[in-house]
Amino acid sequence: MATATLTAGSAPAKPVDHIEPRRIIAFLAMVFGMFMAILDIQIVSASLAEIQAGLSASSDEIPWVQTAYLIAEVIMIPLSGFLSRMLSTRVLFTVSAAGFTAASALAATATNIDQMIVYRAIQGFIGGGMIPSVFAAAFTIFPPSRRAMVSPMIGLVATLAPTIGPTVGGYISHATSWHWLFLVNVVPGILVTAAAWSLIDFDKPNLSLFRKFDWWGLAGMAAFLGSLEYVLEEGPNNDWLQDQAVFVCAILMTAGAVLFFWRAFTAEEPIVDLKASSNVNFAFGSLFSFVIGIGLYGLTYLYPVYLGRIRGYDSLMIGEALFVSGLAMFATAPISGILSRKMDPRLMMMIGFFGFAAGTWRMTYLTADWDFWELLVPQILRGASMMLCMVPINNIALGTLPPDRLKNASGLFNLTRNLGGAVGLAVINTVLIDRNAFHYARLAEHVQWGSAEAQTKLQNMTLDFQQNAGLDASKAAISKLSAMVQQQASLLSLWTCSIS
Repeated sequence: MATATLTAGSAPAKPVDHIEPRRIIAFLAMVFGMFMAILDIQIVSASLAEIQAGLSASSDEIPWVQTAYLIAEVIMIPLSGFLSRMLSTRVLFTVSAAGFTAASALAATATNIDQMIVYRAIQGFIGGGMIPSVFAAAFTIFPPSRRAMVSPMIGLVATLAPTIGPTVGGYISHATSWHWLFLVNVVPGILVTAAAWSLIDFDKPNLSLFRKFDWWGLAGMAAFLGSLEYVLEEGPNNDWLQDQAVFVCAILMTAGAVLFFWRAFTAEEPIVDLKASSNVNFAFGSLFSFVIGIGLYGLTYLYPVYLGRIRGYDSLMIGEALFVSGLAMFATAPISGILSRKMDPRLMMMIGFFGFAAGTWRMTYLTADWDFWELLVPQILRGASMMLCMVPINNIALGTLPPDRLKNASGLFNLTRNLGGAVGLAVINTVLIDRNAFHYARLAEHVQWGSAEAQTKLQNMTLDFQQNAGLDASKAAISKLSAMVQQQASLLSLWTCSIS
C-alpha cells in the first residue's frame, strides 16, 4: 500500500495565491493613509469660513488653504513613482505618512494665513506620495484571484474620501473647532507610520537612481503641473488670461510643459516614465479616470453650492444632506467586487456611466424647493454608479501592466483623476459665473418699473415690511426682490451645469 510522506524539515507547499498576513495588515495601513491624504483635499471645504475667522484672513486669501494643498499634491503624485523605485515603497510611504502627520499638526498651530498656506502645501506635497503607492501595491502583492476584493477597496477610498470630506469637516468644526480638522490626523498618522515601517517589505531600494535624478525634468513638471492647477483654480474667478497672475502662470505652464515632455522622452531616467501610455488598456483606463475625476469632484462641488446659496444651509447641514452618496458607495463596493468577476468590465462601466448620467440628468429638474428627499435619488445613483465605474477602470488601467511599470503608471493614473477634477471644476466655475451674470441680466429685464407684475409684487412686499417697525419698507422690498432674482439666476446657472 502506497503511503505519502514528507521529507524531514519540509513544510506543506503554500497555495499559489497565499499572501502573508503581515502584508495584508501593511496594505490596510497604506489604504488608511491614502484615505487621510485624499480626505484632506475636501475636509476644509465646508469649514473655510471658520478658518477665515480664526486666522483673520481675507476672502481672497482663504481659498489658498485648499489651492496650496492641491497644487503641491498634483506635483508629488507623478513624482512618487520614481521615488518609490529609488527609495522603496517602505521608505517612501513611511516618510510620506510621517511628514503628512507632522504637517497636519503644524497646520493646527497656524496663527496667520501665511503659515497655514505653507503648512497645507507641505501637507499636500508629502501626503501625495501615499496615494499612488497604494494602487501599485495592490497590483503587485495581490494575485489576480484576490483583486476582486482589493480593487473595490481602493476604489471605494478614492471616491468616498472626497465625497464625505465636507461632511466630516462640517461635523468636526461644529463639534469642536477648525483646529481639529488637522489634529484628527495625528494619532492615526502615527499608527500608519509605525505600521508602514514595520510591515512593508514589497520591494528593495535602488539608490543608484539618485545619480540619474532628472532635476530639469522635475523643474519642468513642477512648473507645468503647479501652474496648470493654479490657472484652472483661479482662472474662472479672474476672467482667465485677463488677470496678470493667471496670464503669467499660463506662460510658465507652457514653458514647463515643453521642458517636462522633452526630458520625459530624452532623459536616461525620466522623472515620469510615459512608456505605460503605450499600453492601450492603461491609456483608455486613464482617460476614463479623467472623466471620473470630472464627475467625482464636480458634483461634490455643485451640491454644496446649491444647498448653501439657494437653501441657505450651513456646513453641518450640507454635510448631513450629502452623506447619502457616501453610504451608496459603501454599500455598492462589495457588489462591484462580485460583478467584476462575473461581468465584462466594458458592460460594467457602461452601466456605471449610464447611472451617473441618469442621476445628473435628474438634477436638471432642480428648483429652489429641493431638499434632502428630492436629492436622495440623484445622490444614490451618483454614489452607486461611481463604484461600478471605478473597479473595472482600476483593473483595466493597472491590471495588465508588467510589475516594473506599475509604480510610474500608478502615479500617472492617479494624476489623470486629479486633473479631471481640476478641469471639471474650472469648467463648472466658468459656466456658473458666466451663466449667472447672463440669467441675472435677462431676469432683471422683466423686473423693471414698466412691468405691471413686478410693481404689484413690489407693492405687496412693501406692505408686508411696513408691519415691521424700524424698517425702511421700500428699500427692504427692493432688496428682497433683487435677492429673489439673484436666487433664480443662480438656480438657472446650476441647471446649465447639470445639462453640460
